[in-house]
Amino acid sequence: MLLSVFLSIALIHLLAAMSPGPTFVLCLRTAASEGFPTAAMLSIGYGIGAMLWAAGAMAGLAVLFELVPALFVGLKILGGLFLLYVAYMMWKHAKSPMPQLGEVAPRSKMAAMRMGFLAFATNPKPAIFFGAVFVGLLPTDASLLSRVLLVLVIGLNETLWYLTVARVFSLPKPRAIYARLKTWTDRVFGAMIAAFGAKIALT
Repeated sequence: MLLSVFLSIALIHLLAAMSPGPTFVLCLRTAASEGFPTAAMLSIGYGIGAMLWAAGAMAGLAVLFELVPALFVGLKILGGLFLLYVAYMMWKHAKSPMPQLGEVAPRSKMAAMRMGFLAFATNPKPAIFFGAVFVGLLPTDASLLSRVLLVLVIGLNETLWYLTVARVFSLPKPRAIYARLKTWTDRVFGAMIAAFGAKIALT
C-alpha cells in the first residue's frame, strides 16, 4: 500500500475522531470529575473499540450489515439504550459531590476502560464509516501487515485524541469550573448523552 494512501486513511479517521459526539462528552465529564488517570483508561477503551470496528469493517462487517439490516438495527438500539443508561446515571448522581484529586475515584481504572470500550463497541455506525473509507481508499491487494498497521494506527488516533481531551479537562482551572457547576453541568451532559443515544437508536 502506498504511504500516501495509508496516511490519507489515518488523517480521515483522526478528523472523524475529533468531531464532537457522546464519546467526547463522556471523556470531558470523566476527566473533570474523576481526574486524568481514570479518563486516560476511558480513552484506551475508546481506542480498543475503534480497532474492533476497523478490523470488523476490513473483515466485511459493513457488508454484513447491508445484507442483514436487522443486525445493524439491533446493535443501534443496544447502543442507544447503553447511552441512555449512562445518561440516567449521570443525571442521578448530578448532586453528588465531586471527589478531590488524590481520593479514591468512584470508578476503577478497569471499569473506566470497560466503559470506554462499551461506549464504542455498542455503536455500529463506525463500522459503516470504516467500511466506506476502506472501500474508497484501501487497495484490495493491501498486505495483511499494512491492514494490521492501519488498525493499530486507528486505535492510536482515537486514544491519543481523547488523552488530549482528558488532559485538558483534568487541569485545575477547567476542573474548578466544572466543580462549581457540577449539578447543572452533569444534567446538561446527561441530556446530551441521552440525545446522542436516541439519535443512534433511531437514525
